[in-house]
Amino acid sequence: MASVTSIIIPTYNASAHIRDQLEALTVQTIRNADILLIDSSSTDSTVEIAKSYGVRTVVIPKADFDHGGTRTLAASQVRGDVLVYFTQDALPQNEYAIERLVKALEQDQDVGAVFGRQIPCPHATPFAQHLRFFNYPTQSYTRSFSDRAMYGVKTAFCSNSFAAYRRSALERVGWFKDQLLMGEDISVCARMLVKGYRVGYVADAVVYHSHNYTVAQEFKRYFDLGVFFEKERWLLDEFGRPEGEGIKFVRSEFSYLRSHGFLHLLPISLMRSAAKLIGYRLGHYYRHLPRAVLRRVSMHSA
Repeated sequence: MASVTSIIIPTYNASAHIRDQLEALTVQTIRNADILLIDSSSTDSTVEIAKSYGVRTVVIPKADFDHGGTRTLAASQVRGDVLVYFTQDALPQNEYAIERLVKALEQDQDVGAVFGRQIPCPHATPFAQHLRFFNYPTQSYTRSFSDRAMYGVKTAFCSNSFAAYRRSALERVGWFKDQLLMGEDISVCARMLVKGYRVGYVADAVVYHSHNYTVAQEFKRYFDLGVFFEKERWLLDEFGRPEGEGIKFVRSEFSYLRSHGFLHLLPISLMRSAAKLIGYRLGHYYRHLPRAVLRRVSMHSA
């Protein structure tokens, strides 16, 4: 029997993106999927736009938003046994994106979660282009807990910008963890891997999604990443530390910039790499920093 699919989109002031996203979702080839938009009290027209498309909307206080907890709350409001999560700025490339993602999950009952390919938006900088190239290859794969010897913590890599989960697998591992600044997707997939599930990547299920981060924003993002791994230290114990992946990324970015005619950006690439490393290392010591400092060095000042 075919699974029932629910699409969940957390939003906050998404009026610049949500109309295009909902237009793309209305033409998807997957049938009978319900859509829930869970909004953190937007001050723009996000909710009105969603309602104009007949999308069911749940509004929560902005202060109650939590990357893990809000996604778990949303799941309790829908009927699907397959849950497809989007972020508000991820745009399906074509009408087959969700069908291909869900089909990969349905074809193998040992796979607890799958995520799709992200390609850069038309306005993406060379740095944003390379990040998508590095993290989202053209070949699909699945990984199991035993693959951690080869891939380390990236064995559990997943992105809730465009991912599908088996509800029963989420229930078995206790759903998304609350009170994480980021990484709720990696955390839950790691717990699935430990329980014997596999995590899959579906290269032909594609969305446009990228961010043009400044050097300062990269510092803050990697500070939050350091906080995440400090809070979830068991990930480093079970899967290994991510520093080796960071070295591979720097080498790959240098190669990408050279081969695409962006040699003049190599000094900026070095600055960005240094900012990431310093931010990440500092994030591990977040408990020792004053709250006023934390608000200045995190992407999530609240």
